[in-house]
Amino acid sequence: MTYVIGAACIDIMDKSCMDECPVDCIYQGERMLYIHPDECIDCGACEPVCPTDAIVDLRDADESWAVFAEAGREVFKELGSPGGADRLSAPLQDPPSVLQYVADK
Repeated sequence: MTYVIGAACIDIMDKSCMDECPVDCIYQGERMLYIHPDECIDCGACEPVCPTDAIVDLRDADESWAVFAEAGREVFKELGSPGGADRLSAPLQDPPSVLQYVADK
């Protein structure tokens, strides 16, 4: 996983990134969006279109983004790789780490 969506997306979910993603690897959760770590092709198309700067290349991020990188892995652990967000009919359940982050703020 190179790109990750962070705190600035929580309860905002602009979805410009979803429209820009050429492989449909950005999935909607209940409170934020998630980039599938195995489906992302690291093209970076999502990053510049995000109006809240909620997307970052993890190679350029500080440790504060680690919780969101882990949340991205966690949310897809049981789901696997459905092959694109458009194949799901309901939002993904946000992982406990995101809910804890929100509760702590």
